[in-house]
Amino acid sequence: MTLLIDPPNVPGHGRMWSHLASDTSYEELHEFARVLGIPERGFDRDHYDVPSEWYDQVVALGAQPVTSRELVRRLIAAGLRRRKPR
Repeated sequence: MTLLIDPPNVPGHGRMWSHLASDTSYEELHEFARVLGIPERGFDRDHYDVPSEWYDQVVALGAQPVTSRELVRRLIAAGLRRRKPR
């Protein structure tokens, strides 16, 4: 089980956001999000958007802090990256 979270560096809606992803499966990711209480509407293609104030709790519960580039690299390597349509 490997859940990944990048630093809160994406602004939106008056807050900063992190991305929570799994390099194992979407099922693992959805289950972890349910445990955290992250609403399903926070899921965006291959990750959940997580507000900065939740970052420490997500890490404390087992998500591995990684850079944004590392998160994307690991999603691609696992075949779980879903890009935005062009």
